[in-house]
Amino acid sequence: MRTPITEGAAIRARPGKAMPRDSNSVPPGERVCETPASAPARSNSAEIADFIASVKAVAPAAGGAGRLIFALDATMSRQPTWDLACALQADMFREAAAIGSLAVRLVYYRGQSECKATDWIGEPARLAKLMAKIDCRGGQTQIGRVLADARGEAARSGVRALVFVGDAMEEPVDALCASAGELGLLNVPVLMFQEGHDRVAEPAFKEIARLSGGAWCRFDAGAPDQLRELLRAAAAYAAGGREALARLSRSSSGASALLLQQMR
Repeated sequence: MRTPITEGAAIRARPGKAMPRDSNSVPPGERVCETPASAPARSNSAEIADFIASVKAVAPAAGGAGRLIFALDATMSRQPTWDLACALQADMFREAAAIGSLAVRLVYYRGQSECKATDWIGEPARLAKLMAKIDCRGGQTQIGRVLADARGEAARSGVRALVFVGDAMEEPVDALCASAGELGLLNVPVLMFQEGHDRVAEPAFKEIARLSGGAWCRFDAGAPDQLRELLRAAAAYAAGGREALARLSRSSSGASALLLQQMR
C-alpha cells in the first residue's frame, strides 16, 4: 500500500459545509484552498468583472515558467491510468524544456470528499515522487472543486492551462459549465482528456472544454502513446502558447493538431 501524499494542501469545504477529515491532515503552515465540496454557485456579472480585473493586475514574472494545473481523477477505477500518468509526466517537462520551462500544480480527488493540491513544482523527479505516494480510492467525482481551485490559482499567480484526466462525471453539469465559462473569461483553457467512452462524461467534458476555450480528446488506457502525446501538447501550450503548439503540430502526431483546432 502506498503512503498518502505529504506535500501540498487539501482543497476543502468552506465553513458551514461539513467534510470529514481523512488521515492526510494539512501540514502546519501549508495553504488551504477554500473551495466548495459541492458544485460551485454561479457568480453574478459584477463579481466576475471584479475577479477578472484582479487577475489582470497580477503580472507574470519576466521569464517565468509556464504554469499548468495537472488534475487527475484518483477514484478506484483510475489506478491503471494513474500509474500511466506517473510514468508519462516527465515527458511534459521535457517537451516544455525545448521551449522555456514549466511549473506544474498537481490536483487530485479520491474517496468521498478528499481533494488535494500540491504547490507549484518545476522538477519532474519531485512530481514523480509525490505521485508515487498516492493510491486510488473509491468515491464520486469532484470536478467542480478542481475547476474552483484553478479559478483561485488564476487570481493568485496566473495559470496558462488546466489539464484534466478522467473517465466519469457525477455532478450537476450546469454548475460545472458555469465554472468553465468563468475560466474562459480568465483565459484559462481546460483540456479535458477522457479515458474510455462514458456517455454521461463525454458531453459534459466537451462542454467544459468549449466554454473555457479549451479542447476535448479521448484516449485509451491500453494505448499509452495517446496520452503521452496529449500531455506533450499540453506542456508545449503551457510553456509557449499557441505558437509552440502550432510548431509541435507540424512535427509530431495528430494530438497537438487536434488541440489546436479546438482551442479558440
